[in-house]
Amino acid sequence: MIRVLVADDSPSVREVLVYILGSDPEIDIVGCAEDGEEAVRMAQQKKPHVITMDLHMPKLDGFEATRKIMQTCPTPIVIVSGSVDPEEVGMSFRAIEAGALVMVQRPFGIGNAMHNQTSNALIRTVKSMAEVKVVRRWSRDPAVKNESVGTAIAEPRKRQCKLVLLGASTGGPAVLRDILAQLPVDYPLPVVIVQHMASGFVDGFADWLSSASGFKVALATHGEHLVGGRAYLAPDRFQMAIGRNLQIELSSGRPEHGMRPSVSHLFRSIHKELCRGTVAVLLTGMGKDGAQELRQLKDKGAITIVQDRATAAVYGMPGEAIKQDAASLILDPVEIGKLLHALGRELPSNSPYIGI
Repeated sequence: MIRVLVADDSPSVREVLVYILGSDPEIDIVGCAEDGEEAVRMAQQKKPHVITMDLHMPKLDGFEATRKIMQTCPTPIVIVSGSVDPEEVGMSFRAIEAGALVMVQRPFGIGNAMHNQTSNALIRTVKSMAEVKVVRRWSRDPAVKNESVGTAIAEPRKRQCKLVLLGASTGGPAVLRDILAQLPVDYPLPVVIVQHMASGFVDGFADWLSSASGFKVALATHGEHLVGGRAYLAPDRFQMAIGRNLQIELSSGRPEHGMRPSVSHLFRSIHKELCRGTVAVLLTGMGKDGAQELRQLKDKGAITIVQDRATAAVYGMPGEAIKQDAASLILDPVEIGKLLHALGRELPSNSPYIGI
């Protein structure tokens, strides 16, 4: 059984969440917290497998409660948001920074046409997060580096890069922030991002990511020509590809690995003539999305990078890529950002990323 703690200050919302989650025979509701302090205390006492967390609670809000839980008794936390307003969603990502894994929209009540869809989405998310192993979150000492592994890129010392691709799922938002924060505002390469995310949150995510990283991020639009110094985020319910002339192509193609947008679709779209000018990065996430296509990009001459195990919330996608020998390098997020920064210029002859 999956033990779930529900944290929300609204009695009616708690009742709905308990009803929906309790309808699944594999879920056991072990308690309900009415404020953030109680959520922290019950997390320590009840030891749930997953916590659903509201953001606006008395005594201690969802952000602070998440931060304390991740410091004292690390538990997968699902933020349940009652609004998809971009400003509200942007605030929600503070909890993601503190260690929450994912956000979902609060299910609509019984009788609403969207009740079943939103309820099923919550149940699926809670059950999948129960499989994630989280660790204590402390303030990171920038002087301490994660151990990383590299293999030879075997590239000439001067390489003309044209395009950066980033693919991420569970745990991705904070990682993407850390990577983009290493890039200057005049970074010469376009950055194209697929981040798996519950429907309705991507607009707010783009705003938050742009503000938190200091690098310009916007939703991609069909036919838009890629330019440097900007990150293009795949919108809801569209597959995103990059045309031969560096133009964005959005389509309503079928989901891949259950996802639309999918990392696989993006990676596979890169024309063979662009591959040697492409840097493709696969980050934290469940499943196999993008792994096979990362190997294909590597075989065609792209620089391929995978996030290291120590910093990944979920090692499914990166781990699968490593199994398929798809990675030129295995690095932590800050190192990835620094390498992308370097690749935006000509690599110096003494670069640590040449011939390692």
